[in-house]
Amino acid sequence: MSESSTMLRQVVQVQPQSTVQEEGQWSTGLCECYKDMGDCCFALCCLPVFTCKVTSAVGACPCLPLLDCIGCVPPASLAMRASVRQRYGIKGSVWSDCLYGCCCYPLSWLQISRELKRRAASHASSSSSSARYTHLTSLQGAHLV
Repeated sequence: MSESSTMLRQVVQVQPQSTVQEEGQWSTGLCECYKDMGDCCFALCCLPVFTCKVTSAVGACPCLPLLDCIGCVPPASLAMRASVRQRYGIKGSVWSDCLYGCCCYPLSWLQISRELKRRAASHASSSSSSARYTHLTSLQGAHLV
């Protein structure tokens, strides 16, 4: 048997999978905390510190989430969720941000954290560079906390 016919008979056992998230979607669902148990446990134990760490990782003022205790609608949560959606082209609206911020506050912050980590990791694996990822590159291979 020739070498070329041997190569033609090889079967691919495992298909390659893309780590890049489909445009317009969150990389994980709102209730997929099990995908990052370290952050989940930390957020459950000390949510205010966790939210400040996430905000700091984006390059915003780390004290911004402390404003969320002012009223019924958490302004920092809304701003962070809207900012992440805009940055990565994720579909949604201010109304959905408001709903998640008011009704699912800890889950929303955990989803934002997972999104930032996954996007930073996928950016690290790509060869292109962009100024808008400056603050996120420090997250490569590390936890936000």
